[in-house]
Order: sequence, then structure tokens, then C-alpha cells
Amino acid sequence: MTLPRALSKLGYCSRTQAEALIVAGRVTVDGRLISDPAIWVDLEHSKFAVDGIEISAEKKLYFMLNKPRGLVTTRDDPEGRPTVYDCLREIDARHLAPVGRLDKASEGLLLFTNNTVLAQALLDPVSHVGKAYHVQVDRIMDLEQLARMERGIVDDGELLTASSVRLLRSGDRNSWIEVELKEGRNRQIRRMLEALGIECLRLVRVAFGDIALGDLPKGGVRALTEAEILSLHRRAGMKVNR
Repeated sequence: MTLPRALSKLGYCSRTQAEALIVAGRVTVDGRLISDPAIWVDLEHSKFAVDGIEISAEKKLYFMLNKPRGLVTTRDDPEGRPTVYDCLREIDARHLAPVGRLDKASEGLLLFTNNTVLAQALLDPVSHVGKAYHVQVDRIMDLEQLARMERGIVDDGELLTASSVRLLRSGDRNSWIEVELKEGRNRQIRRMLEALGIECLRLVRVAFGDIALGDLPKGGVRALTEAEILSLHRRAGMKVNR
């Protein structure tokens, strides 16, 4: 693999950051200074150093956050808006990255890890890892509307489909539905509802694969259990490499 990718897999930095370090002449491989980011290396057998300090595989970390509404899923926001990293101040989140995103108006389960390989595998449509959402809408949805979301709705040239949709509960003027997606597009659920003339009032992700949000309080963060970590690796078709 390329040297920037190797440094990323070791959990040292992102690929973009690695490229900058390499071009600046700060990275050595087996004692040899490397200035070309395109060079290929052997991750398993080579020794890597930055500024003369050897680096090795970082311990893999896995956390979940109950994202509050109003936070953007990014580390730094040019507009100065609050971000999900504001909730991670009590842990060392320098190398943690979110597994996917939730838009500013959405809430619920957001996973973080420094295991970039697992994160990419979980987000790959080939792995078919489902994500469940509870969605409040501005009316009582009928069976045909629910079925249309499963059959697929074309929006802006994209076919958007949900793997399953069901009515959870309803009141006099609105209702809650559960939607499962196995591959998510940008604002997918909101766009599907808008295409049906339905307003989304709240959108909460309640599960990622077998990992459930449970009773984690809003803005709360916790480490994943060993069983949850194993479940994610199984879903991604990977072995646990701690």
C-alpha cells in the first residue's frame, strides 16, 4: 500500500496529513528518508518514523455518541458552529473519526473509531450493514406511502430506497415510523419524505448494525463493549485485530 495509507492505517494521522509530512521530509521507512507520497511500503514488516520517532499501530478505540440535534458531524467548522467533537472533550479524540455522518438536524447513534479499515468496510454497500432510524412526521402515514419508500423514490435523478419501513405509533396529527437503510445517501430519508409531500419533524438513528443506542443520554459518550466490537467486525467480514 502507499505510505500515506500505511500511516493512516497505523492510526497516526489522516492520508492528507501524511502526504504533507512526507513532502516536508519528516518521514522515514526502515531508516530511509521518503519524500514521495506515492511510494509503496510493506505495512507488516517495515519500520516507520516521523521526526525520528518510531510509530507503531495505535490501540484501536471504539465509542458511541448520542448526537444531539444542532451539531455538525465534522472536527472543525468554518462557520464556527458546534460540532460532535464538543461532546468528546472528556476522551482523547485526536485520532477518532465518525463512522458515517448525521446531518445537523438529525440525532442519535454515531460511532467513532480510529480503525479506518473497519470504518470503510462498515460503510461499504457490499457489507449491507443496516442502520435503523425512528422518524417523526407531520401526518399519519398510510400503508401505500410506507410501501413506496420500500419500492423506491426517484429524487434528483437518484433512486432512493429503504430496506424496510413500518409504522411505530401515531397520534392525532403526526406519527413515528421506523426506517432501515442499508446504504445511505445524503439526507436520504428527508428527501424521500419530501418527495411524498411529508415533513420530517425529528430523525433519530437508533441502531447501527447490531449496536443499539439504548438509554445513552443525549450528548452522552461511552466505549463499545467487546461484544459490540466483535459484532461490528463480523458485520464487516473482518477479524478483530487489537
